[in-house]
Amino acid sequence: MDLDRLDTDLLALLVEDARRSYADLGARVGLSASAVKRRVDRLREGGAITGFTARLDPGALGWTVEGYVELFCRVSTPPEAIRAAVARFPEVVDASTVSGDADAVLRILAADMRHFERVLEQIGAQPFVARTKSVLVLSPLLRRPAQPPSAERNDPAR
Repeated sequence: MDLDRLDTDLLALLVEDARRSYADLGARVGLSASAVKRRVDRLREGGAITGFTARLDPGALGWTVEGYVELFCRVSTPPEAIRAAVARFPEVVDASTVSGDADAVLRILAADMRHFERVLEQIGAQPFVARTKSVLVLSPLLRRPAQPPSAERNDPAR
C-alpha cells in the first residue's frame, strides 16, 4: 500500500493514541474530520491498519515472568504446524519462525517461574520439538509499537 505523508502522520498519531477523534486527528494534520475518516477507512481496507487495541502492562496483570524461547524442531516442520501448536497456550504472546539455528522464537508471559516451567515443558512435549533454549527477561529496556516508515526515521544522518 502506498502511503503519503498525511497517511504516515495519521498512523503515527493513531499508534500513539488510537482513541483520538477524527476531529482531533484532523486538527493535527490539517484535514477535516470527514477527510480523516475517509483516509482511516482506506488504511483499514488496504490492510495498513488491522485493528485498534489497548496496550497492557503485563506486570500489572500478574504476569511477573517473561522469557524468550528458541524452538528447535526434530524434522522440517511447516510454520502453520508450529503456529497451531503454540497458539493453544495463552502464555505465548508472540511467535515467529526465524533464520539461524532455531526454527522459531516464542515470547512467553507467566505468573511465576513455576508457571513458566510448566508451559515450557508442555511446549517441549510437542511431537515435533527436539529441544528448547530459553532466556528470561530481567528488565525490558524498550517497548514500542510498530510505526509507519517515514523519511525522517529512515535518514541515517539522524
